[in-house]
Amino acid sequence: MSLLQVQGLKKQFGGNLAVDGVSFTLAAGEMLALIGPNGAGKSTVFNMIGGQLSASAGSVLLNGTEILGAPSRKIARLGVARTFQIAAVFSSLTVLENIQISLLAHRRKIYSFWRPVPSMAPERALELLSQVGMREQAHRPCNELAYGDVKRVELAIALACEPRLLLMDEPTAGMAAAERNALIALVQQLVRQHHLAVLFTEHSMDVVFTYADRIIVLARGQVIAQGNADQVRHDPRAQEAYFGTGRTFERSNDEVRS
Repeated sequence: MSLLQVQGLKKQFGGNLAVDGVSFTLAAGEMLALIGPNGAGKSTVFNMIGGQLSASAGSVLLNGTEILGAPSRKIARLGVARTFQIAAVFSSLTVLENIQISLLAHRRKIYSFWRPVPSMAPERALELLSQVGMREQAHRPCNELAYGDVKRVELAIALACEPRLLLMDEPTAGMAAAERNALIALVQQLVRQHHLAVLFTEHSMDVVFTYADRIIVLARGQVIAQGNADQVRHDPRAQEAYFGTGRTFERSNDEVRS
């Protein structure tokens, strides 16, 4: 049984049907990329699954439980975590304190003001930082970190919520090629270790075709192609949506790598 089942998802803004009948499944231990040109409906799909946006129609089942229309905090409690295109961390706090606050929120102890944050779950926080390669920088303020390291901290914050499903919106935005490949390789490793399901959007086609187990292509709010990297790379509908005629994903990837 799939962990996530999306069926007939629709979202209408006035007279504009931004998402039109999107359906797909996602299994635990799988990385699924949701791609498409600007305005394809990717972020709208993400926001409906995560509870930030209401849907006009459809169904989203998480391990058999309907979550469509539930508030984002309830969806998070059911095992859905999210990272954002612009990393969401407390820049003035240390790396360790950021993870501790996430642990407190997950355990519903965020209002325990009489207990100082440094005393709360330091061992678990350090364990999470080890998983993302940031333990040695635990006591540095986040505003001193390189951007790639901030994204690793954000990933640890998401893992502190003990997710079954991780939604990653443009996880490598603003990163150089070496940084983005290192980050997604780390995500892939964590997926295999913890049997997570990951749904991610991404504009870097080299990342998508290297690391995604499956790829879904959206255009004008509809699924126009899906499959593994080779199937999508050679799908004429996907090429047309991205480039028009005369270009291929192989050429685009060569341009990205250069």
